[in-house]
Amino acid sequence: MRTNYLFTSESVSEGHPDKVADQISDAIVDLFLSKDPEARIACETLTTTQLVVLAGEIRCKGVYENDEWAPGAKEEIEATVRATVKRIGYEQDGFHWEKFLFLNHLHGQSAHIAQGVDAGENKDEGAGDQGIMFGYATDETPGLMPATLYYSHKILERMAADRHSGAAPFLEPDAKSQVTLRYEGSLPVAATAIVVSTQHKPGYDENDPAKQAELEAYVKGVIADVIPPVLLRETEYFINPTGSFEIGGPDGDAGLTGRKIIVDTYGGASPHGGGAFSGKDPTKVDRSAAYITRYLAKNVVAAGLATRCTIQIAYAIGVSKPLSLYVDTHDTGTVGDDTIEQAILGIAKLGGLTPRSIRTHLGLNKPIYQPTAAYGHFGRTAEGDFFPWERLDLVDDLKAALG
Repeated sequence: MRTNYLFTSESVSEGHPDKVADQISDAIVDLFLSKDPEARIACETLTTTQLVVLAGEIRCKGVYENDEWAPGAKEEIEATVRATVKRIGYEQDGFHWEKFLFLNHLHGQSAHIAQGVDAGENKDEGAGDQGIMFGYATDETPGLMPATLYYSHKILERMAADRHSGAAPFLEPDAKSQVTLRYEGSLPVAATAIVVSTQHKPGYDENDPAKQAELEAYVKGVIADVIPPVLLRETEYFINPTGSFEIGGPDGDAGLTGRKIIVDTYGGASPHGGGAFSGKDPTKVDRSAAYITRYLAKNVVAAGLATRCTIQIAYAIGVSKPLSLYVDTHDTGTVGDDTIEQAILGIAKLGGLTPRSIRTHLGLNKPIYQPTAAYGHFGRTAEGDFFPWERLDLVDDLKAALG
């Protein structure tokens, strides 16, 4: 294992066009789950200049049944989409929450998919698709997340909060960050490079050096507040390195649901199965199984069984039992990885990690998903019904299973 190296992760803000799409898709998931906890949703969103398009398959009691929309349902969907864009803050000539053209191409769920997923009289509910999912945890931050991604998220979260509060009135919604850390052993010791590109009001660029300096000083101040000073002693900063970032969001680049899967997960520190999360109800194991593997990996590390843990799980469409479970503690485990695998499978309340048992244990059939669609699905604070996969309530079960 390497003991001295550089590693980099990036994040994007809630106003990035792909994240606008993710938030819209998850707003639709939440809308349908609020009407019907057993709703089936696969909602994809396209955003571009003054246009939002929805496409995908749904099934929802009281909203869309027998290939027909309930009265007022289409209008409620459009209102939800526009409210999401308004909350993000888009009131620009090229993308305005009141003015964009909205197209709804959602339609009924495929009967062939439904028959594989729905539970029958003698059949447990099957997985919504085949695939592999990964969960990861590391002790390098309090939330057991990779530090490079943790700090990348925190920079943009702080900037968004300042934009919404009016503390940074020169900011617009679109932004990206990137943090490079030097590691010695398993822990970060220095931030060697930080990149922040943020959309801004007219004038805060190379054409007005004083305003450009104000913007740069603000961003450096945010970084200094977010990242411990001990890590900033040799940092090279790249703030709006192109010189100007006035045109942004869906007007600057088209956005699509599911194009920021590394930002959504572990910043490249862990493998990824390839499936996106946003726009999918929790019968889709792309989402629910990624959540349960994060939950398991986090509890393994929190239990002191390892300082790093990667967990993979695999499913076949229509089949309830997982095809495989794989644990890798990267030579940091206090017991064997195979022993941890058997302990996980033996914990009764996990129900053998079937799709239904995952949803039941984590309480996933609720409208809890829009907050996940910006600044990462993992490393967040478990509070109430939100982010239940971040709970540390399996630690005692793991210790008991391992004797």
